[in-house]
Amino acid sequence: MMGRVEGKVAFITGAARSQGRSHALRLAQEGADIIAVDIVGPVESVHAYPMATAEDLAETVRQVEALDRRIIATQADVRDSAALKAVMDDGVAQLGRLDIVSANAGIFQMSPALELDDAAWQETIDINLTGVWNTCKAALPHLIKGGRGGSIILTSSTAGLKGLANTVHYTAAKHGVVGIMRTLANEFAQYSIRVNSVHPTTVNTIMIQNEDVWGLFDPANANPTQDSAVEAFKSINALPVPWVEPVDISNAVLFLASDEARFITGVTLPVDAGNLVK
Repeated sequence: MMGRVEGKVAFITGAARSQGRSHALRLAQEGADIIAVDIVGPVESVHAYPMATAEDLAETVRQVEALDRRIIATQADVRDSAALKAVMDDGVAQLGRLDIVSANAGIFQMSPALELDDAAWQETIDINLTGVWNTCKAALPHLIKGGRGGSIILTSSTAGLKGLANTVHYTAAKHGVVGIMRTLANEFAQYSIRVNSVHPTTVNTIMIQNEDVWGLFDPANANPTQDSAVEAFKSINALPVPWVEPVDISNAVLFLASDEARFITGVTLPVDAGNLVK
């Protein structure tokens, strides 16, 4: 039986680990070949958790190839428009086409608004918002030229649909992603290019599983742990879970990429355990 995205090619940013790797594997399981990028290096304002490494990206390659799919993986920073375009052009030249785009790369750090410095604000906007636009800008000419339409999926957040305390920079960027999505959905529908956004609640990755975030969820504890913070995490969702898994987001990405969603565009799709209705 053919996979749901059999024979298609997907471009994924932030693919070295966590949600990005999960998206690459889930799409590869359903027949897609992958063009993958990741910064695989430090980001100055992020101190709560280590960034992905070249070894992480190599592991994504290994796991995709174990599924008997092709993958081209390159180090690139989504803030660098020219580098992203070069990676995209090379990947399409090697794999022959482009059908799916997952603008997933992003950073996250929490800070009370008046303690947030200018550099941290700018870096989050540059990666989480401008990086998404750079990804779309590099991909759209290939999708148009291919003449087969395509699906662009932008990773936003529940913070793209409501305000979350201690995340003004992140929330602003993720709201901006929705603006990109809605505009491109209108402008490129004439080419049968669909553009949607996914909006996760907290996802079980290193972005939230670190002492800085545990401490904001468990402020009375001088030595917060995942266990001590778990009830506070649960309190933000309507369903009785503290977080969702990366594959839960990947399944939504797969659906939006597939022909099952062929008439779905301009949609903000929550995968949020009821966070937005809580």
